[in-house]
Amino acid sequence: MHDDAVPQQDQKGDRMAIDREPGVTLWRQIERVLADEIQRGIMTPGAQLATEHQLAERFGANRHTVRRAIRELKTRGLIRVEQGRGTFVHENVMDYALGPRTRFSANLKAQERRPAGMLLEAAAVAATGRVAEGLGVAEGAPLIYLTTLSFADNVPVSLGRHYLEFERFRGIDEVFRETPSMTLALTRFDIHDYTRGRTRITARMPSAEEAGLLRQPPNRPVLKTEYIDVDVNGRPVQYGITLFAGDRVQIVTDPRNPDATDRTDASTSM
Repeated sequence: MHDDAVPQQDQKGDRMAIDREPGVTLWRQIERVLADEIQRGIMTPGAQLATEHQLAERFGANRHTVRRAIRELKTRGLIRVEQGRGTFVHENVMDYALGPRTRFSANLKAQERRPAGMLLEAAAVAATGRVAEGLGVAEGAPLIYLTTLSFADNVPVSLGRHYLEFERFRGIDEVFRETPSMTLALTRFDIHDYTRGRTRITARMPSAEEAGLLRQPPNRPVLKTEYIDVDVNGRPVQYGITLFAGDRVQIVTDPRNPDATDRTDASTSM
């Protein structure tokens, strides 16, 4: 950032004025100042930016000029705008390790992030297509379907869809509401350990509803994992589909060291 774009405190002690740089628009100078504050950690990941009105007051600019600077910061991926909530500094990208015993909470706690989850929907559905094949049940077999939303430090990072045999796991939706952890919920059904059978990873654009739940722009892709978990006897436990916010999560696998992603502590897993 150019030195003459550094804001200076005025005589009132609260308003910041920018020394105008010849040949550079005011919105660009404001964008540089805010970007510098983000990159230097003055505004930390997840922090909420001041409102357009407050920024206009701070920089002695009109709101249209501030809006243009904000739009550029969003394009650069430094901030995210949540309708009805405000503008926030983008969080650091989280590594999500896939291994034999992939567990959401353990993944986050290993990175000193605070996990949380909630149940959005529970319904009885009939098994079809890949779900029926993956669970090893007949077409039309009764299943219980759960939709869950998972958070890291109160920010949504993944939207999960889980399919389980209805009779085998009757009532797991109520158990999940109590925990809320899939690993802990499964222990109530005598599943004390399970491993990942296979995972298919793709990317796609989210629906408007999915983008809203993940608090991300609808024009940004999500990472999709489609997987089967099996118990110690190799019997399928669940068929799952998880959508990760692509700007906040990157999936990591290490075939040279699978134990590095082996998270077995059920008390900290989802």
